[in-house]
Amino acid sequence: MTQGLTAQELASRLHGTLVNCPPERLLTKVQPLEEANREGISFLANAQYRSDAQASAAGLILCRPEDDLGSQAQLQVAEPYLAFAHCIAWFHPEVESDWRSASGSSSSIDTSAQIAPGVQVGPQVSIGKRARIGARCVLYPGVHVGDDCVLGEDCILYPGVVLYRKSILGDHVRIHANSVIGSDGYGYVLHEGQHHKIPQVGWVEIASDVEIGSCVTIDRGVLGPTRIGRGTKIDNQVQIAHNVQVGEHCLLVSQTGISGSTTLGNFVTLAGKVGVVGHIHIGDRSMVGGNSVVTKDLPAGSFVTGYPARPHAEWLATQASLSQLAKKNKK
Repeated sequence: MTQGLTAQELASRLHGTLVNCPPERLLTKVQPLEEANREGISFLANAQYRSDAQASAAGLILCRPEDDLGSQAQLQVAEPYLAFAHCIAWFHPEVESDWRSASGSSSSIDTSAQIAPGVQVGPQVSIGKRARIGARCVLYPGVHVGDDCVLGEDCILYPGVVLYRKSILGDHVRIHANSVIGSDGYGYVLHEGQHHKIPQVGWVEIASDVEIGSCVTIDRGVLGPTRIGRGTKIDNQVQIAHNVQVGEHCLLVSQTGISGSTTLGNFVTLAGKVGVVGHIHIGDRSMVGGNSVVTKDLPAGSFVTGYPARPHAEWLATQASLSQLAKKNKK
């Protein structure tokens, strides 16, 4: 944890303007509005919490120039939420592991694997044949990296992560505990009363700056790759089937499931428990509301909800009609 920064140092780092705050005030931590004290930094990004900000004892509040916080000590910035994220990283950095090198009697590293300088390998890690691990990667206990996998620089794999063979990760990829990348896709053909397995011989490609939550499964392709685009963020317990193509900077929220060979454009958001059928396309910057099921292609910029998913305004009107019908039936 940092020893602290003065209000002026923070203003310089965040390109903001101090209001009602002495520049020499020392800040040492980031805190919620209702818990903050004089050494704490907090933020206001939603107008509904303005009264909490006005009553807060925080030593400095990050806010927009147009926010009215009266006599409160403020650091006015264009994007308070982003500034808040930066402050957490500076004041409360994650504690680094204390593994010093890619070695250890409890780990199994094939002699053909290439381990770059600065890689940290925890206990009970296995690294397969011809795997390549980029500089400064961290592999926590119990991680398995299969044959012919490639990790870029500065990747972090948390405990129990499994990369099946040929999985490819870009730089700065973070995968949380017990996620599985590159497992068999769910493919079978019915013949004479039996389900025969279709071999899944593809792989998974994950671009740079992707973060994957805990207990996520991303299946490898039948022949080619399943792809996750740059900057995409995947929540816990998401299932991505074989040959799915996810664009850049998408948000996939918890318990979402995407069926095989579906494609997502860039900046697509799938809220919690969304289901997507296979072999369809969801256009750029589309948003699918929670608990919805997408059954057909969506053009760019769509906002849909419901089952089957349809334009949000239409779904609201349908729900209102159903409510009125229920009231009439009671009479």
